[in-house]
Amino acid sequence: MNHLATERPLSAPAYDVAGIRAQFPILERQVHGRPLIYFDNAATSQTPLTVIDSFRDYYSRYNANIHRGLHTLADEATAAYEATRETVRDFLNASDRREIVFTRGTTEAINLVANSWGRTNLKAGDEVLVSLLEHHSNIVPWQLLASQLGIVVKVIPVDERGVLDLDAYRALFTERTKLVAVNHVSNAFGTVNPVREMATIAHERGALILVDGAQALPHQAVDVRAIDADFYAFSGHKVYGPTGVGALYGRAELLEAMPPWQGGGEMIKSVSFDVPTTFADIPHKFEAGTPAIAEVIALGVALDWVRGVGIERIGAWEATLLQRATDAVSRIDGLRILGTAPNKAGVLSFVVDGAHSQDIALLIDQLGVAIRTGNHCAQPLLAHFGVTATCRASFAAYNTLEEVEAFAAALERVIGMVR
Repeated sequence: MNHLATERPLSAPAYDVAGIRAQFPILERQVHGRPLIYFDNAATSQTPLTVIDSFRDYYSRYNANIHRGLHTLADEATAAYEATRETVRDFLNASDRREIVFTRGTTEAINLVANSWGRTNLKAGDEVLVSLLEHHSNIVPWQLLASQLGIVVKVIPVDERGVLDLDAYRALFTERTKLVAVNHVSNAFGTVNPVREMATIAHERGALILVDGAQALPHQAVDVRAIDADFYAFSGHKVYGPTGVGALYGRAELLEAMPPWQGGGEMIKSVSFDVPTTFADIPHKFEAGTPAIAEVIALGVALDWVRGVGIERIGAWEATLLQRATDAVSRIDGLRILGTAPNKAGVLSFVVDGAHSQDIALLIDQLGVAIRTGNHCAQPLLAHFGVTATCRASFAAYNTLEEVEAFAAALERVIGMVR
């Protein structure tokens, strides 16, 4: 068995990939006269019909603002919006729906923590630990605080496989370490990080932990209580939902102590020019203004769709796809895989000797295959491995073994053209 993924093959009756694909209309289209093979799921997954239909249902039946109106449409919209909060709570196994704050996605969720909890609790000389595997959205907010408050950002290193060095992680802690900010799954390499163990280490040393779950939620069950996360963030568009929406989980006692980040409607109890403004209870004090109502409702539909298929079954199928793809591309001369952790999600990043990643991506698109190329918002990680860009194929519930074989054949053909 290849060391890059745990092979958990499923029999055809156990996983009806054809039936799943039939629920995604975009997969019926052709690109450059060829059937679309969509392997850019780590950037944005496609959405099933149930999610698409939820937008039409909202805008044609009960489009209204939430929480503020007393009429029927406002009541229905509010109920649907808050039902998604309960869906997210259940999906993450949070203990209280008040611990779920809707955001525009993982990036906004991390910025919320940095600008509310961070500005309240961090001072010059305090330390935040981030890993070399991080997306820029879990690096830059802390760098901004470093430049503005004088905090220190320390980096958890990785080994040659793209696995975090836990011994080095332990050694980085001092009495000034206040927070660990780490992704659950690397978007660039697919490495699955041991966040439960990292949380234990952080808490033993008096620090909190924020987990970027954008790449974990589509592939595996997430239990924020089992992880013992203090904060956990994710994006809807990675998990078969719409863009522009996501959520932040935060422990209730932490959220209650944090000040609002943005001011406006809905996040207040009372506003006066004569006495201090008072703020709404959590989570509403963090949801200023009219939110993305249709998107939040659709997010709930997407999570229901995932539960209907079964996240464990999806993860097992994707592991099979990753195994097949890894075996196939490993046979191509001059191709080097970056990220060879023993525990990976459905991401395959590689470079090819003598070929530019952009050329490969552009040419393989002409054969109907969509992959991602570039630095994947992980410039420090790629620089550490001596590259500026990689090609990245990433898998989802609706991809097939036949697509993997077609991708490998197309890749070999394209490499022969550019070298």
